[in-house]
Amino acid sequence: MMAVMSAELFTKLPSIERTYAPGATVFHRGDPVERLHVVKSGAIRLVRHGSDGHPVVLQRTSPGDILAEASVFSAHYHCDAIALTDSATAAFTVSDIRRLLDGDTAFCRAWAAAMSHQLQAARRRAELMALRTVSERLDFWLVWNEGGMPDKGLWKNLAEEIAVSPEALYRELSARGKRSSSNRQSA
Repeated sequence: MMAVMSAELFTKLPSIERTYAPGATVFHRGDPVERLHVVKSGAIRLVRHGSDGHPVVLQRTSPGDILAEASVFSAHYHCDAIALTDSATAAFTVSDIRRLLDGDTAFCRAWAAAMSHQLQAARRRAELMALRTVSERLDFWLVWNEGGMPDKGLWKNLAEEIAVSPEALYRELSARGKRSSSNRQSA
């Protein structure tokens, strides 16, 4: 649904397609905000690093998501955007978006709907962060992602997304594997 909304939202604007390899930076914290990105393919995350260097994932996008939507109203980005996988975005000039927000009622309604969906995602993230155990966080994440685990090579990113160490996630996955194997043997 979000992918359709984002596509409809930006039909009035020209865009530039940009591609990113895994690990590539879309923008850095402190960069001036000139473009807003809508993810066309892949996955990109917004990250801030704590004083100890530990990353805190603010957003993990998928196709159709608006990346760092609040940046439309900022002079500079407040976090880093890093591609997790091969990714592509449609990049729109922020000045064009601001112009539409100032004078196009239909665009404003579509923007408000898109922001409502982004707010729902932020609330899900807040609920996730309120959970105490790795098991609870992983269960919550799996429910919201329809039970699908990312590829094994992306488990470290999943650990960051649910704010646990990669080692803690690996231990939890190992314990689940052992429980599953034990249940199959006793059946």
